[in-house]
Amino acid sequence: MTEKETVRFLAFRRFIFTVAKRTIDISGSLLLSLIFLPLMVVTAVLVKATSPGSIFFKQKRVGKNSYPFVMYKFRTMYTGDNDQRLKEGYPDLWKKYKENGWKLRMDEDPRITPVGKILRSLTIDEFPQLIFNVFPGQMSLVGPRAYREEELQEYEQKYPQTRQYINDIRSVKPGITGPWQTSGRNEIPFEQRAKLDSEYVRSRSLKKEILILFKTPLAMISRW
Repeated sequence: MTEKETVRFLAFRRFIFTVAKRTIDISGSLLLSLIFLPLMVVTAVLVKATSPGSIFFKQKRVGKNSYPFVMYKFRTMYTGDNDQRLKEGYPDLWKKYKENGWKLRMDEDPRITPVGKILRSLTIDEFPQLIFNVFPGQMSLVGPRAYREEELQEYEQKYPQTRQYINDIRSVKPGITGPWQTSGRNEIPFEQRAKLDSEYVRSRSLKKEILILFKTPLAMISRW
């Protein structure tokens, strides 16, 4: 096979993968939305009934090629500027929050509602992304974590050795689930998370996509 033929073959493989992945995203998001519709309705009622505020939480995240988009979740926190509340009212937790990759354990995070803790434990808070993000094409069922721009910028400065990983993450659509979410290693530092996501981007295949999708329900149950 000549070099030109090799390039054409690889381009054809990428095209087939892209079409197949988008087909899985569309059909999967529609099917899962229908299956989980009763649960999503009950969840919306519980969120609204147990704490004041909107049903959905919306936030800008980094999409493919760094293009920003609005990601949707069921609201799991109290309304208001929760980051500012955490920063001013709980300075020690705020420091831990930033040093731990913008994360806190649910049992120590004062911003999360009681219902929100259940939704997060079972990953039910992510379900609106099926309708509002995956189906329109801003996200995929499988992909790297959807980061905030300020997170990635801070990580690039704090961990310069991860810049190539971050470039890989920026190059594809983020996903609802992904390699590190299903690896049983959810509580890992950013460098390892980014490396796993980068490895996924560089070696994507339909076989790996399907394997991650099949592993996701077990990973969700194991968090409870």
